[in-house]
Amino acid sequence: MTNIWGIILSYVYIALIIVGAKLFEKAGKEASRKFIHIMLGNWWIIAMFFFDNVIYASFVPATFVIINYISYKKQIISVMERENNEKEGLGTVYYALSLLVLSIISFGILNKPEIGLVPCLVMAYGDGLAAIIGKAVKSKKYEIGNSQKTIAGSLTMFIVTVLTVFIYLTYMQNPAAAFYAIIIGILITIVEAISIKGLDNLTVPICTLLLLLSI
Repeated sequence: MTNIWGIILSYVYIALIIVGAKLFEKAGKEASRKFIHIMLGNWWIIAMFFFDNVIYASFVPATFVIINYISYKKQIISVMERENNEKEGLGTVYYALSLLVLSIISFGILNKPEIGLVPCLVMAYGDGLAAIIGKAVKSKKYEIGNSQKTIAGSLTMFIVTVLTVFIYLTYMQNPAAAFYAIIIGILITIVEAISIKGLDNLTVPICTLLLLLSI
């Protein structure tokens, strides 16, 4: 029954995020999108507390892979879509897909749900805050493909990744937590910078998980 309540709470939480994003539309479409991007990362906490089965844990992100793709094509959930989706890519679909992959690996293969929290938060807060701060703070810009990045944004990505990984590894009593956190921070910042058309929503969390497993 706990798993069922987890699914219900997950949908309620996501619905509240989408409704809340409407308040940020006054500040621009990108503000509402990043609000959703960041807040959705907290879903993993709900998953950790309520799901004890990989099937239930995977159900919610699996449904949103479908929902987000339909929204991408039909602009159903307008607050999370860019005006030019074809140019920007399948970022929202990749987000849900990454949560699905993390759920399968963390709850199923590894049976270690807590490890999935790190890549989830790095994707949500690292990438989300990088975009916000990158636009708010004046810094040098650089381009990779059709994607434009900023030094401030990349630095934000690095800091968030380092802090998130460091806290996790310290909790796991890893004596080299600081060293590994910095190395992973550098690598994930590079991965985020070279990932175009929304692919960072897939490459960042998956690469973060693989690096954690390599320690």
